[in-house]
Amino acid sequence: MPAPHKRTTRPLRFLPRVLLGLALVAVPATAFGTTSADRHGDRPTAAAAPAAVGLDDPVKKDIAMQLVSSAENSSLDWKAQYKYIEDIGDGRGYTAGIIGFCSGTGDMLDLVELYTQRRPDNVLAKYLPALREVDGSDSHEGLDPNFTRDWKRAAQDSAFKKAQNDERDRVYFDPAVNRGKRDGIGVLGQFIYYDAIVMHGDGGDSTSFGNIRRKALAKARPPAQGGDERAYLHAFLDARVWAMKQEEAHEDTSRVDTAQRVFLANGNLGLNTPLDWEVYGDSFHID
Repeated sequence: MPAPHKRTTRPLRFLPRVLLGLALVAVPATAFGTTSADRHGDRPTAAAAPAAVGLDDPVKKDIAMQLVSSAENSSLDWKAQYKYIEDIGDGRGYTAGIIGFCSGTGDMLDLVELYTQRRPDNVLAKYLPALREVDGSDSHEGLDPNFTRDWKRAAQDSAFKKAQNDERDRVYFDPAVNRGKRDGIGVLGQFIYYDAIVMHGDGGDSTSFGNIRRKALAKARPPAQGGDERAYLHAFLDARVWAMKQEEAHEDTSRVDTAQRVFLANGNLGLNTPLDWEVYGDSFHID
């Protein structure tokens, strides 16, 4: 078997990209327990149950970052990836950082623009004209020979790390979690959504997150529509595998088959540790 592709490959910008205006607001699930009268016997007061933990819980979010890093970088140390950069030959130019920002898909440009807005004299600011020119292509024109060196220098700056975190959340993590909460799925389901958006983006092409979800909805209903959570997530993963197989670089679907599908088969809808999984032949464990 050829060596699997281990970095994110999202659609080029000339295809519809993430719906940045997407207003997916999570609706708090407020439950009420048995009412109890106050000390004077007046009108009973309702006791609100605590909100369920979501993937945005700091502990769960760190688990999600480790799971994605195991597939993207063959390592659980996601915080070591701020400095990562290379051209993996997928037609999207340079791929870099904690979530695989690409020079050919526009999200790297958005990241460097944000970083420059916050720190105008940063080492990457001079590459903004070139990043605008190469957007939508695999070209390195105006970036070589020193862009990779300067990216690694920038990765030593806490402001650049924060910019990577913020763009990851704005474009990928928050939309996935909010959509998952609206669909009534738990932590595992929200992670399944997140991993799909990381790889496929949420544009209008046939393999985007939105179309994967639409394929799943044609087969099963999510809990918010009265459906069974496990049945719906299996339908979503079926559609995700189909989307992955549309691109040669993603023909190895083990990040679904021997990771997410395993958690689901075990009924671990809360993505609770310990976790054991395999990706691209490598075994991983989180206590």
